[in-house]
Order: sequence, then structure tokens, then C-alpha cells
Amino acid sequence: MSYQFSIGCSLSNLKGIREFVRTSLRAHHVPEVEMSAVVLALDEMCSNLMIHAHHCNPDHQLGLRIDVPAENTLIFEIIDEGSQFDINAFATPELGNLIHEKRKGGLGIRLVKAIMDNVEYLQRDGKNVCRLTKTIHAS
Repeated sequence: MSYQFSIGCSLSNLKGIREFVRTSLRAHHVPEVEMSAVVLALDEMCSNLMIHAHHCNPDHQLGLRIDVPAENTLIFEIIDEGSQFDINAFATPELGNLIHEKRKGGLGIRLVKAIMDNVEYLQRDGKNVCRLTKTIHAS
């Protein structure tokens, strides 16, 4: 099963992304706690792309694809044409350093990596693809 959604890069559109993800995952009986965590991770990644790669330009588009290739396996792809940012090349700051320096930023990426099983970046058809995978643990 596969689901697709496209939206302009305005932060006001994040609500639509969250609703799309929730609606798509409900059809696969994803437990509410895991669904909320996945929605949070995707919200963080999409907002980072909107802000840093597209400067919140609503004329730029983000695509979101959800694939469910097997029971309990979810693959999310965020597709865009902005400047590429590889989450895995980002040196996640130590939590103690963030607190000590009273620095904002860096926690969202740490959260995404904790929620998702795998995060990778690739190029496909001249576009950036951020692929996030998650195995759902049945209750």
C-alpha cells in the first residue's frame, strides 16, 4: 500500500502533513503511541526542510510518500528540490552541552533519530529524498 501527499513549504501547512500521516496510518492499525511519535518525527523533518532548505516559500513543494511494504514496516519519503541537508552528517550535540550553553536547536534531529529506525538521504530523478523507516511493534 502506498500514499502520497504534496504541499507548499509554509509552516502553516504542517497541520495538513500531520493529518495525512495519521489518516494513512490508521488504515494499518498503528498503535496511537507509535503513531504520535512518527507524526512528531515527520513534523520535525518537514519543518526543518521548509525553514532551512526552502525559507518557508509556499511556492516550493514538499512531497511525502508513505509505503507499507509489509505488515509492521513503514517507509516514509520526504521529496523536495531544495538545498540538501543530510541529517546523518549533522553532528548531534551532546544533551549536556545544549543545556550548559543554553543553545536552541539540535534537539529535533536527536528526537528524529531516536524515534525512527533508520534515516537516509539519497538523490532520485534530480530530487532530494529523505527516507525514514520504522518497524511498528504490535501490541
